[in-house]
Parts: sequence; structure tokens; C-alpha cells
Amino acid sequence: MSGLKLLVLGTTNQHKAQELEELLAPLGLELRSLRNFPQAIKVPEEAFTFAENAQAKASQQARHLGQWVLGEDSGLVVDALGGAPGPRSARFAGPNATDQQNNEKLLRELEGVPPQRRSAAYVCHVCVADPWGQIRARAEARCRGRIAQVPRGSAGFGYDPLFEILEYHRTFGELGPVVKSRISHRARALAQLLPQLRHLMEG
Repeated sequence: MSGLKLLVLGTTNQHKAQELEELLAPLGLELRSLRNFPQAIKVPEEAFTFAENAQAKASQQARHLGQWVLGEDSGLVVDALGGAPGPRSARFAGPNATDQQNNEKLLRELEGVPPQRRSAAYVCHVCVADPWGQIRARAEARCRGRIAQVPRGSAGFGYDPLFEILEYHRTFGELGPVVKSRISHRARALAQLLPQLRHLMEG
């Protein structure tokens, strides 16, 4: 098998693609997103775990495109909601929900829940498949915090204005990309993945 030289980021979400590109920059890999591949397929996110969704996105897209593909699935797990919204984070308020609609639904679900019971975690699972669809690398990481009473800050995306990092007393929406790029679930998962990718680049 040939070494990894080009990696397709298996997402059409511009925010995710940008974060992934920045986190993968130290490798010097050629990176492209699905926007560069009009023939890309849409892989259904039907699994009950982040790991299964990420694996499906990586392996199915890799086989279809004949390229190395990174599949990522991430979302919010809220303890008081039994782990919801979980893998359905992007569709929490409906199939085509906006970030604002998802945030509003989350606040409604947590109405009356005191701060000490609003603990939550962002979870990220990432897989890399070779052009034959075999998973060659994977990692998972979490970032713990709690859900604020009201949205704060305009940076980031998804649930960032509600996700408060206790050590900073700020939400990801307030902290901005510099801090998030060091401590987020996605940053931590990619930090685990980088050594595996370096090995694959060596062929």
C-alpha cells in the first residue's frame, strides 16, 4: 500500500473542515474537503455511537472516492439528559435544524436544572480509512464542561455559546479559537491521531 500523501476531510461542514485543517497543518499533508469532490456520496449518520458514525463516513467514502479519507463524528453529551443529544447533536431540534434552534431546544430541555447538574462533555471520534476502506487510524477524546443558563459569546459554532469551561468561567463562544484549538475535544482527538498519521505517511 502506498503511503499517505493526500487526505480527504470527510465533511461538508466548513467550520469542522477549517478546524481539522488547522489541527492537521503540522503534518504538511495535502488536505481537501468533500467540497473538492462533487462525486462524493452522503453517508447516513444512523449509528448510535460517534465511533460507528465516524467509521462509516471514513470507510464508505474512501472506497467510493478511492482516496484516504478522514471521518469524524462529534457532539454534545449532557449528563442530565441521559447522554442526549449525543450523535444526534446536529439534528437535535430536527433534520435541518440551525445551531440556534438546537441551542434553544437544549435550554428548554434543561429548564429548571441547577448549575451543579448541568455537566456535559463534547466528544469527538475520528477515523482514517485507506483507499480500500480499511480503518488504519482512530482516536477519541472528550472535553468536559457544563451548559450555561444563557448563550454567551459569538465565536465557534454548534453549542459553543452554551458550553462553559469551568476552569476559565467562559464558554467556547467567549474563549475563541486560540484556546479552543488547545483544549477542545477535536484538538485532543487529533493530537492522538497525528502520530498514527505520521506513521502512515512513511508508507
